[in-house]
Amino acid sequence: MTKLTGSPSIIDPDETSKAVREEQGAPTPWQDGTQEKSFAEVALELGGKSAEEARRTGAIDTADDQVESLFAPQYQTVNSPAHRAVWDRGVPVGEFESTQVKIAPEIHAAMDNAIDVVKRHRDAGTTYNDEGKITDQVMQDLADVGYWGLLVDKQYGGSGAPFAAFASFITRMATVDPTIAGLASVHGCIGAVDPVSAFGNDEQKERFLPKLASGERLSAFALTEPCAGSDLTALRTEAVLDGDHYLVTGEKLFITNVKLGRTVGLVCLIDGKPSVLVVDLPQEESEQFRLKDYGLWALKHTYNRGMVFNKFPVPVENLLKPIKGDGLTIAYHGLNLGRVSLCANAAGTMRAMLANMIPWSQYRVTYHQPIAKRELVQRRMGELSGLIVACDALVAWCAELIDKGYRGEMECVVAKIFGSEAQKHAAIELFMKTHGGRSFLHGHLFGDNVHEFLAPCIYEGEGEMLAMAFFKSLVKHHGKKYFEPVGKALAAAGIKKPNPLNPAHIMKLAPVAWPYAKWVIGRRLMFTAAPALPKMPAALRRHADYACQGLQKMALEISSTMSKFQLALADRQCRMEDLSSRCQTLITVLATTLYASRQTNEVLHEAADVFCQNQIAKLEGERATNSYYRQITELGDVIADGGFPGLEEIDAYEIMMPYEKEEPEE
Repeated sequence: MTKLTGSPSIIDPDETSKAVREEQGAPTPWQDGTQEKSFAEVALELGGKSAEEARRTGAIDTADDQVESLFAPQYQTVNSPAHRAVWDRGVPVGEFESTQVKIAPEIHAAMDNAIDVVKRHRDAGTTYNDEGKITDQVMQDLADVGYWGLLVDKQYGGSGAPFAAFASFITRMATVDPTIAGLASVHGCIGAVDPVSAFGNDEQKERFLPKLASGERLSAFALTEPCAGSDLTALRTEAVLDGDHYLVTGEKLFITNVKLGRTVGLVCLIDGKPSVLVVDLPQEESEQFRLKDYGLWALKHTYNRGMVFNKFPVPVENLLKPIKGDGLTIAYHGLNLGRVSLCANAAGTMRAMLANMIPWSQYRVTYHQPIAKRELVQRRMGELSGLIVACDALVAWCAELIDKGYRGEMECVVAKIFGSEAQKHAAIELFMKTHGGRSFLHGHLFGDNVHEFLAPCIYEGEGEMLAMAFFKSLVKHHGKKYFEPVGKALAAAGIKKPNPLNPAHIMKLAPVAWPYAKWVIGRRLMFTAAPALPKMPAALRRHADYACQGLQKMALEISSTMSKFQLALADRQCRMEDLSSRCQTLITVLATTLYASRQTNEVLHEAADVFCQNQIAKLEGERATNSYYRQITELGDVIADGGFPGLEEIDAYEIMMPYEKEEPEE
C-alpha cells in the first residue's frame, strides 16, 4: 500500500503485478456479461426491468464495486461507521468521534498567506475582472503562496496537507471568499489532482503534479454532458486511437474552472469503455476545440463552461489506468473529497451570514427596540449557530475518516446533503428574512449570492438522488446476502408471487429463506447494550443515546421495507429517500454531539443541543416546546452580543441604506 493525499489506502498502480495490469484491458461486466453481474443489475433483472435499464444501472453499480475494491477491507463501506451503526449489534461510537486537527507550521503559513492574498485583493477591489470572474492575478498570487498545491504530495512540489487540515481551511477561506474556497476543491479534490495522485503512474505524476501544485496548470474534471447527468452510462464523448494520440470528439457541459491553457480530467469512451484522459487544453480555440459559453446564475465568479471537441488530439500516455475498473471508477473516487469540501464551504458561508446578521440586528430598530432583542431574530441566530456546529462536526469527522483510509462514501454523502440543505435553509429562512427588503439590494451578501447559496443542492450530486445512493450503499450487503438468493430461487422456479400456504413454494424457498428468518429472529431478540459514550454534557449525552438507539432500530425497519416491496423497491424512490434521510439525521445528531462535547466553549454546547432537539423533534413529529424556544432565544441573545466564537475574525459588513435612528428605550 502507498499512502496518497486523501487516499491513504489506495493501492499504487506501480506496485501492481503484471498480471493485474494485463487484466485492465478486459471488458467490464456490463459490456459482455462474462463476469459476475452487480447486485443492482441482478435485482433489476429479477424485478422485470428491461435489459437496457438493468445493464446501465449495473454499470454504475459495478463502478461503485470497483472503487470499493481499491480500499483495504477494513476501510470499505460495509466496515464504515455509518453502515455498522445500523447493521452491527451496537454502534461503533469511537468511529464517530473526531480529533483536533494538527497543522504543520509550513502548511499553516501557506494557509495564512492565502487568506492574506484574498483579503488584500478584496480590500483593493481587484478580486474580479471585467467579466466578474476571479482575476488571473489573484490566481497567480495564490499560486505563489502554495494554495493550489495543498493536496499535492511534497515530492511533487505540494504541501501534502492532511485532508482534515485542508477541509477545515476551506471553512476558514469561505468566510472571506466562498468562490476561492470552492476553487481549491475543484482543483484539488474533483479536478485533475486527485485522479493523477490516486491513479497515475510514476511518469504521469512526475509530468502533471508539479504543474498542478505550482498553479501553472489549474484544473477541472469533465464528466457531465448534455445527455449525461446522473445517468453516467449515457456518455457520448469518444476518443479514437490514431497512432500515438487519441482523437477526442464530443461535448461537455457545466464544467467549472475551465479556461484555455488549463488541464482537465476528461471522462470519455474508448472502445466503448469509460476512460479518463488528462487533457491539457490549448491556448487558442480552433476547429478541434472550442469553449461554449452560456448564461448561468450560479458560480458567477468563476468560469463554468462547456467544451466542444472535434478530433482533438491527446497523447496516449495521458490515459489513466486504474488497477481495477474504468473511468467511472476514477470519477467516483474524487467525489467524496469534494462532498466534504462542499460542507466545509457551507460552514464558512453560514458563519459569514451570522457575522452579517449580528450588526444589522443591533442597528435595526422597531418600536424603539433593536431587533436583536426580538425572539424571532434570536431564534434565527440560535438555529443558525446549530447548523454551523453540525457542519463543522460532519467535516471534521468525514475528513478524518478519509485520512484514516476509509472510503467514506456514506459519510461524505451525509455531509454533502446536510451542508447544502443547511446553507439553503439558512440563506432563505434565517438570513434573508432577518434583513428583509435590503436582502435584494445590489451589493448585499444575499442578493448578490442567492444562486451561490442554492446551487450546492444540485452540484456534487442532487440531494435526493444522493439520498437514494446512500440507501443503496446501506442495504446492498444485506440485500445481496439475504434477498438475492430468494429472488434467484423464485426466478428459477418460475414463481412470480410466493404463497406461504403453498407447500411447493415452501419447499423451493425454505433453504434460501431460512438464513433471513434466522437473522430477523435474532435481531428482534437482540439485547442492545448502552452505547459506550465518552464523557459529555448531560443534554448532549441524551441526544447521542437517542441517535444510537434510533440507528440500531433502523435495521429491522429497513429490512422489513425490503421484504415488503422486494424487487419493486427500486421504484419506491420516496420510501427509500425517507428511510435514508432519517438515517442521515441520526448520524448527523450523533456526530454533532460527539464533536461539540470535545469543545470547551459552552455556546457551542448550547448550539449543538438546540440543533439536536430540533432534529429529534422532526423525527418524532413533535412540536417545539416552550423550554426549547426559551433556550434557543437565550442562545440567540448571547450570540447577538458576540458570543459565538470565531466571528470576530470575519470583517464587519457595511450597513446598507442606513437611516437616522431613534435612540432605543432603556
